[in-house]
Amino acid sequence: MDWRTEHEDGMAEDSTTRTRRRGATLEAAILHAAAAELTEHGYAGLTMDRVAKRAGTNKNAIYRRWPDRLALGVAAYRQLATTIEPPDTGTLRGDALELLRRANRHWSSPLGAVLRELLAAAGGAQHLLAQLPGQSADAMTAMWLTVLGRAVARGEAAPSALHPRVATVAIVLLRNEFVTRGAPTAPDEVLVDIVDQVFLPLVRHRSPD
Repeated sequence: MDWRTEHEDGMAEDSTTRTRRRGATLEAAILHAAAAELTEHGYAGLTMDRVAKRAGTNKNAIYRRWPDRLALGVAAYRQLATTIEPPDTGTLRGDALELLRRANRHWSSPLGAVLRELLAAAGGAQHLLAQLPGQSADAMTAMWLTVLGRAVARGEAAPSALHPRVATVAIVLLRNEFVTRGAPTAPDEVLVDIVDQVFLPLVRHRSPD
């Protein structure tokens, strides 16, 4: 690394001043710029050149922190996403529908379109999927096991239903509407059908292993 490259990594310029940024300050500026690019242009329009220009730095500074466009896109998405708590409507049906409706609203939104692009680009790269808020297998399973555990305690579901693949079957079916079928959104009757015809019969009548 020569002095000029290192020196210019964090140089932002306006008409009168040049300000040198390093470390967390420069990283935050890059992520802010990348998040803005994702919001305005989606993942398909995210480029290192545009992020560097927007952040007032150069591509070398970005590549030293994120090895490629996908890694940067995932990190930027984390700046935009919010953490949600499991619903507690008092019934398993209500909780399951609320979880599906939240997911449907998000995946149908502009930010959800970015998420779908990132999921498609990541493929089976679990180390990247784990960085997407709420999208890792562990995070998704934990949310559904929480509401299912409450249902078991209320006597609405069989204790044997507390299995990760059983707990997440509804959200997996909804995701298929977007990923496999390419639907821009899922009608509410599809969500009701998933819950009433698949999820509830499965968890209520599951036999012990």
